[in-house]
Amino acid sequence: MKVDILLGLQWGDEGKGKVVDVLTPRYDVVARFQGGPNAGHTLEFEGNKYVLRSIPSGIFQGGKVNIIGNGVVLDPVLFRDEAEQLAASGHDLTQRLCLSKKAHLILPTHRMLDAAYEAAKGAGKIGTTGKGIGPTYTDKVSRNGLRIGDIFEDFENRYNTLKARHEAILASLNYEYDITELEQRWFEAIEYLKKFQIIDSEHTINNLLKDGKSVLAEGAQGTMLDVDFGSYPFVTSSNTVCAGACTGLGVAPNRIGEVYGIFKAYCTRVGSGPFPTELFDADGEKMCNLGHEFGSVTGRRRRCGWIDLVALRYAIMVDGVTKLIMMKSDVLDTFETIKACVAYRVNGVETQELPYSIENVEPVYVELPGWQQDMTAVKSEEEFPQAFNDYIAFLERELGVPIAIVSVGPDREQTIERKL
Repeated sequence: MKVDILLGLQWGDEGKGKVVDVLTPRYDVVARFQGGPNAGHTLEFEGNKYVLRSIPSGIFQGGKVNIIGNGVVLDPVLFRDEAEQLAASGHDLTQRLCLSKKAHLILPTHRMLDAAYEAAKGAGKIGTTGKGIGPTYTDKVSRNGLRIGDIFEDFENRYNTLKARHEAILASLNYEYDITELEQRWFEAIEYLKKFQIIDSEHTINNLLKDGKSVLAEGAQGTMLDVDFGSYPFVTSSNTVCAGACTGLGVAPNRIGEVYGIFKAYCTRVGSGPFPTELFDADGEKMCNLGHEFGSVTGRRRRCGWIDLVALRYAIMVDGVTKLIMMKSDVLDTFETIKACVAYRVNGVETQELPYSIENVEPVYVELPGWQQDMTAVKSEEEFPQAFNDYIAFLERELGVPIAIVSVGPDREQTIERKL
């Protein structure tokens, strides 16, 4: 069997959680392969709304194995809060969720370091969520981190050694903090982790594949936030691209099957960093309001703009996308004219390739007629208005990959599979 991968193609917030939930019935296993609790995946069904930060989005479908992979960084306190909230709503995870021994732990002092580093940057801040993600990945690559598997062996000494290292850095930054209460909750949450199956996830996943089980790998954030291929330095701290699933789960490249690339019918971005198609007018405000573009974890307002096909082509290339999934098409229902960026103008020269820096590029747009019809009640592609079909055909020509699924609203039921 192969591992199918689902990931975002823009700057995150594409709607990955909903699609994982929709696709999960076809799989035996859903596994998160990178990121941390800075990534909120929102799911709506049966009149309820859930926001998942660390837990895989396949958790609501019964009988499935859900795995938090080695590429994820886990905050025990936030994880416990999330799991207990789900348990209170009738979703007990202890028998359905496995944690990789090799996943790194976010310490209370990681969160302090995140805030201190961001404060020190001043006007040049990245726009971090302050959850300690970056400092945790920094400790991982510098070989100083703590992993879930460490909680069973000399853990307190290892914790104190790393904490002392962090405290020295915080002192050098003159950053004042108090983690007394948070630290107490953190150690209580460490004990809570022991309720779950803590596994050698790379062996587990590969053995499941050998046994003929199907696996869906769930990514967080989006390709344009990848630490190598995104709009650096305004990126996250992990590899959000397809290759990140190999390192984040311990599967070989030849085990990868379908690669589902998710994008919005327009484009959004949270925090700092370049955004070539960003709108500062009434259209941008309208997109924000109709799309409820506020972070599911942070509550921050998302910047909005027209779809950027230069960035999308690039993401499709580096991810090896085989099928596209378009989200939030209903947000554009009332627009008379829809624009799409098909190229950049860089120093007066037009290009369709993503340049090293997108800081000062000028987007080149084409205009398409809007469909101006409420799509939220549409149940099949036969009901699509012609202008919407034309928009899909235009995107498929420009991107060279078929759009297999279209979302016309936030609910699980507002998802339409096309006949390709």
